[in-house]
Amino acid sequence: MTTHPSPSPDDLRALAERAARSAAPALLAAFRSDMSVSFKRDVHDVVTIHDRAAEATIAGILQDGAPGSVILGEETGSSGDAPLRWIIDPIDGTANFARGLAYWCISIAAELDGEVVAGVVFDPVADNMFSAGREHAHVNGVPMRSASGPAELSTLLTSFPGQHDVDLLGEGAFDLLAEITHTYQHHHSTGSGALNLAHVAAGWADATMGFDTHPWDVAAGAHILERAGGTYTGFRSGVEVARAQESLDYVAEGAGGEHGVLIRRLRALSGQWMPAGQ
Repeated sequence: MTTHPSPSPDDLRALAERAARSAAPALLAAFRSDMSVSFKRDVHDVVTIHDRAAEATIAGILQDGAPGSVILGEETGSSGDAPLRWIIDPIDGTANFARGLAYWCISIAAELDGEVVAGVVFDPVADNMFSAGREHAHVNGVPMRSASGPAELSTLLTSFPGQHDVDLLGEGAFDLLAEITHTYQHHHSTGSGALNLAHVAAGWADATMGFDTHPWDVAAGAHILERAGGTYTGFRSGVEVARAQESLDYVAEGAGGEHGVLIRRLRALSGQWMPAGQ
């Protein structure tokens, strides 16, 4: 088997940026146009032909630029095993994209030997490129630093509660919604977890959270946030896990955040459910 030297994290970041920008024009052309929508898990979980086409474009550029790498994509699943794996969500926030709401993004993470070493979250509508390689996080090439404070003065971004959250947590979902609505200065349910993480990384919001996520939802955004000085606390059935891409439930906060109450509450709810097959 042919082996290929691994590019540096900053080279991987640059390659991911190029792949995201290459997929963006077709998505922007389709955005707010007539498009057919199909469903995956249920009517709350939509997909379009543009998701699949964008993932193919992104995967082709990444694998051409990093021969021997493999793909884990939302639409196509895993293409195999290799030291370098790309974790891709071609449109995070497909429901927003399909309805013409300008809150969706392209998310790409580079995972080397099990560790995410580079991440890109690109918002084509706003033309905001959030990225991080080995060390610092940037938005449009400008270094960024996250920031947060006490919950009562904070903006919390979520996609919570959706129907799936209610299915998982029952009345606990509504109890948590009441708590965060009462506790936080502002709470916005946005529809794109990756973009939420990027906005916290940029200091445009204080914290974000989610339940039953997938690697492509959080891998890139969590890496960018951590390189911007923030913290990602992930759980799997109530047990804290070190790698964001292995977590199911999480709270992420900017530097200096005071969101321990939310973290403890989410951990307790995380322990109340277990993924299928475990």
